[in-house]
Amino acid sequence: MAHAHHKIDTHTVDFQVDPVVLELGRRFVDAGHELSLVGGPVRDLFLGRASPDLDFTTDAAPDQTVKLIKKWADNYWEIGRAFGTIGMRKAGFQIEITTYRADAYDPESRKPVVAFGSSLTDDLLRRDFTINAMALRLPTLELVDPFGGVRDLHDSVLATPGPPETSFSDDPLRMMRAARFAAQLGVSLREDVREAMTRMAERITIISAERVRDELVKLICAAHPRVGVDLLVDTGLAEFVLPEVSALRLESDEHHRHKDVYQHSLQVLEQAAALETGADGSVPGPDFVLRFAALMHDIGKPATRRFEPGGAVSFRHHDMVGSKLTSKRMKTLRFDNDTTKAVARLVELHMRFYGYGEAGWSDSAVRRYVTDAGPLLERLHRLTRSDVTTRNQRKADRLSFAYDDLEARIAAIREQESLEAVRPDLDGGQIMALLGLTPGPVVGRAYKFLLEERMEYGPLDPADAESKLRAWWAAQPEAATPASSPAPTATIAPAGSSGVALSTTEES
Repeated sequence: MAHAHHKIDTHTVDFQVDPVVLELGRRFVDAGHELSLVGGPVRDLFLGRASPDLDFTTDAAPDQTVKLIKKWADNYWEIGRAFGTIGMRKAGFQIEITTYRADAYDPESRKPVVAFGSSLTDDLLRRDFTINAMALRLPTLELVDPFGGVRDLHDSVLATPGPPETSFSDDPLRMMRAARFAAQLGVSLREDVREAMTRMAERITIISAERVRDELVKLICAAHPRVGVDLLVDTGLAEFVLPEVSALRLESDEHHRHKDVYQHSLQVLEQAAALETGADGSVPGPDFVLRFAALMHDIGKPATRRFEPGGAVSFRHHDMVGSKLTSKRMKTLRFDNDTTKAVARLVELHMRFYGYGEAGWSDSAVRRYVTDAGPLLERLHRLTRSDVTTRNQRKADRLSFAYDDLEARIAAIREQESLEAVRPDLDGGQIMALLGLTPGPVVGRAYKFLLEERMEYGPLDPADAESKLRAWWAAQPEAATPASSPAPTATIAPAGSSGVALSTTEES
């Protein structure tokens, strides 16, 4: 293959190289070394995108790199030294300089065996895709493109510098990266790349869950997540990464009595992403929690599918089953607890609205909806609206109008009372003071009773709350039993001011 070396023509390629890049290049060249800007930052120059992270490659050994940059950089670190990488910050840029590599990989290992090389072309050969295997020699700005990266970028094709089998054997995570680049850049996979991914999909299992998770997050948050997910499923990678999504491809029975749950889920993902609001809105995009909940919301359907008498298909409790499956999958992929709980909770709540349009809700039901969603309410609004993919415009309009009405009801109730954290009108300390109790399960029951009253009837003034509490207490078996120890003497403080811990609490 002929090597392509071009001097960048800034009249035909609309970009400017930051002076920091040229200055660093001169330092290395003046010391007798080579330095090139490489990989993603070069690709992004052609795409007209800014890149705050700059990757360089050099023939200098890590010791020589440190010597050249330690007084020049704002600060530097040597965490990646064993892999030939020195990191630093300079003028707001995060920079990594890596010694030319000629990696040797153990096919059964998750990590490369590092071997340093001496050739820029050999270094580019070991990179994942041709669009990332381009370099700018510094400070001359000579483009080195031995594998046709510019051509493939122009044609929106994802190809590998060498045989794709070699690339994916070296690092199987590159198969996930292929799907991610398709989602981010809108490129299509060259046929040999797609075929290699399909044949080698099982090799993804030797990659750590954390690395797979990070690529999945980037894919889901990309401009075209549907394309990336579809690639994972079509090549079989999803069987090992997100098997619950692959399982959504339910075979239609001969009477076509249910819609394609898989395509529906992809459409909901797409529609949810379109409903994100900008940086000043309540759900700034891209929002992984909303998008992943949209993808996973129906994964409980295969396990709950039933063919009813008369030909109907039901998926009873698929929301609850799907929530548990989502949580399990995210734990396997090593997601943090907060993200896992948020996505699983949205999956659990995604069907809650559907009773509203049919029967209408009391104020109590609206309060419970808001309280159960908690800080996820804005995401739940968007997920529920996205979960309408019917081609029946009348049905779609009816559901949309019903949800408009629900949001208006929430706004109206919010004007009268705080719905953000519904609590009883009396707190634990007040309950104990009024009833002469010490901390224990009975206080928790009283708290739960007042919470139910608050949900059902809205805020009460302290006198009415006290009256209801005393009436409830009179009917309790413990009311006839003296307290095991004297009740604490306390002045009734405003609700929410007590720090008393209850032994029994109700998670709203």
